[in-house]
Formats: sequence, structure tokens, C-alpha cells
Amino acid sequence: MLSAIYNLLWYPALPFALMAAHPANMRDYRERMGHGDFPDTAGAPRIWIHAASVGEIEAIRPVAIGLLEHYPTAVMMITTMTATGRDAAQRRIPGAAAWVLAPLDNQRAVRSFLDRMRPSMVLITETEIWPNYFFESARAGATIAIVNGRISERSMRRYMRARGLFQNALSQASLILAQSREDARRYVKFNIPARIIVTGNTKIESAQVDGAIRPELMTFAPGRKIFIAGSTAPGEEAVIADAYRELRKDFPQLAMTIAPRHLDRTPEVENALRAASLDYVKASQLNPQNRSREVDVLILDTMGELRSFYRRGAIAFIGGSLAPGRGGQNPAEPALVDVPVLIGPYHENQKEIVASIVSSGGARIVKNAGDIVRETSKWLGDDGAREAAGRSAHTSVSKDAGGAQFALKQLEALINLG
Repeated sequence: MLSAIYNLLWYPALPFALMAAHPANMRDYRERMGHGDFPDTAGAPRIWIHAASVGEIEAIRPVAIGLLEHYPTAVMMITTMTATGRDAAQRRIPGAAAWVLAPLDNQRAVRSFLDRMRPSMVLITETEIWPNYFFESARAGATIAIVNGRISERSMRRYMRARGLFQNALSQASLILAQSREDARRYVKFNIPARIIVTGNTKIESAQVDGAIRPELMTFAPGRKIFIAGSTAPGEEAVIADAYRELRKDFPQLAMTIAPRHLDRTPEVENALRAASLDYVKASQLNPQNRSREVDVLILDTMGELRSFYRRGAIAFIGGSLAPGRGGQNPAEPALVDVPVLIGPYHENQKEIVASIVSSGGARIVKNAGDIVRETSKWLGDDGAREAAGRSAHTSVSKDAGGAQFALKQLEALINLG
């Protein structure tokens, strides 16, 4: 009944949802309406993986690749909420059969998608609890699981306002693989029949994959310490720029790299740096003829290079954490390459991993530019302490590795039972 009401309200809203989704071209529009192009290939199983965007693709990647290795005849389709996520999926999970934008959470669009794809298994990642994905996948006879599941306190309050709807949706899942004990406890509150298992964060395995750093990036600040601000959110670049200007007074050779979480925000990053009177170069402009030896600040405005570039960092700030509402990005990538971490107080999405790294001495909490200057100065002024903190960060995160393999075993059992 609740699902029927939900869809009844959704149908009049569909044109407005399409406007909000901003389909850039006919391909995007068709995919949003569930009309993506899928290969008409027989396979066992047929797996639909849905992930929000780039970060979630990285987290599900080791699981997806593991499934394709164990089931070489499987047909895997991957959907994302963003075009950049779709591109990342095609690049990072090349063994899949199709990579498309996710259908709108509307009964008509989801049914159209499922009729074309015909999945036997549906894997929903992290926080993507779209009711029609669950209702319609179950109606189509697919087995449903949540992988790397996460529910923040803020999201939980929102779900509780429509508890019946989300309880009914989650009740369609057979298995929920949660990132943490806290996440598992929140799922339990829905009183659903699914098995709920804590696997840890599957992204830790993905973060351990080393990639080569582009030669042009290697020319940036050679032989100098680099402060890396990764996955930054609106407003954070101005704070980082102010802190960097102060740090340069005592550490004039310090270089800095800023990597915005969303690349379409690059002009905002440029404005923040110009306002702070800082010269910069963009990674997208680097080539063998245009290198960056003499520039102090680099904007990493290219896709997929931050993970490997962390290896060049002396200290990393993790974005999405200085203001409420975003919950912080994952600190595993710098930690696993022995880089100590700074993160803001609003990191509820990464609460357990941050607490572990902080308690080990590998991370510190910062609230503003002054905190960043103070804590960074301590590490820059004592190489031994900084290197020890980096090793502690690595050890702390490494002990939580294995989530992807554990998740894979649970999914394989579910496939075999099916």
C-alpha cells in the first residue's frame, strides 16, 4: 500500500525529476527513463550493481571484479547517478557488459530498466535506498543485497519519518552487508528479515591498489613536501588556502595540491586560490611541454589520479568534513600509503575508521585554518614524528582490510543458494 502511494505521488513529479536530473543528451535521457542499451546475452547470473558515483564505484570495484572472476559467464550491468560515475565504472570495471545512468526512482522507469536487463541478482551499494529499486527488483524475481551498507544518523532520522515505506523496501533484501556495527544497528531498527552482517568497508582493498603517477604530475614540486587537500567540498578550499599561506611563513618550500571532490567545481577552487593571491597550475593542462616545476600549488582537476598521487604527499587533509551535512570522505587512501591525516569534525560517515586512526596517532581532528596550521606545523617540524604517524595510520587501516573478500564470500553463498 505504501509503495503504491509512493508511486502515485511520483508519477506527477516525473517531468520535474527529469528536469532536476539535467540529462545532458538523448543518451542520458533514455538511460534515466530506463531505456539503456544492454547486450542481449545469456549469462548466469545476470548482475545489476548500482552505485552513486565515483567513490562508490571504487568501493564496489574489488567485489565486482571478484564476482566476474568467480563467474566468468556472468553478465554484469552497472548503473550510477552521475555521468562521471558512469565513466569511472567503465574505466575501473571493464569486465562489465554495460555502464549506464541509473533509472529515476519511478515505477515506470525502473520497470522499463528491469524488463531490458532481467537481473537475477541486484546489488545496491552504500546509501542508495531508492524504494522502487527494491520493490520492482523483487517483483521481477531478483535476489537483492546491499553491499558496503551505510546509514548515517542524519539519514536515519529522515527514514524514520517514512519508516513504513523504507521498512517495506528494505524487507525485499535477502542480505545486508554493513560497513560498521553502528550501521548494522541502524538496519536492525527496521525489523526486517534480511540477514545483516558487518563486513567492514570494501573500499580499503581498492585503496591498496597502487597506480602509476603520470610523469607530468611527477614534475610538480620535485623534492619538496606536498600538503594534499583531497576530495574537498564547497567552502573548504578558502580555508585550506588561508592555512597554506600561513604555513609558508615557516615552511617556504611547502607545496600544495587541492583535489575537489567534484571536478565541475574547479572554477570555484581557482577563485579561492586567486582570492588568496596564490598562483597555481591545473593537472589537466600538464603535458610534456607544459610542466610544473616552478609552481607551488596544483589543482588536481583530473579523474582517477588522486589515489596514486597521495604517495607524493607529506600530510593529507580529507575533505567534506569542515562543515555539517557531508559526513567526510574516506581517509583510507592516504593512510595506506603512510601519509598522516587531518580531517574535520564532521566525519560521521567515517566515524569508526577515523576514530581508529586518531587513537593510533595517525590522524588529528581540525576545525578551522588555525587548527590546520598548528597540527601541520607539528608534523612538518618533526620528520620522525610525521613518518611515525604515517606508519600508524597505515597499520590502523590495514587491520580493517578484508571487507571486500568477506563480502564476496557472502554474495557467492547467496548466488549458490539462488
